Amino acid sequence: MSPADMEEHGIAVHLDRLLAERGMTLTELSERVGVTIVNLSILKNGRARAIRFSTLTKICEALECQPGDLLSCRRED
Repeated sequence: MSPADMEEHGIAVHLDRLLAERGMTLTELSERVGVTIVNLSILKNGRARAIRFSTLTKICEALECQPGDLLSCRRED
């Protein structure tokens, strides 16, 4: 899928920062939440079109964070 085919959105994903702050790898997070590394990588790179609340809950539990720590809205002023 080309970037032109992807739906544009204004959500920023801070998974890299959270993983670094917690000294955790994507592989370790994958094992803890039961989501493939590929799917977590898609989320991490901001290419995900959606995330299930159950997955978001597991990620937040594993990283000991709130959804707002993981996701934010980019504002265009």
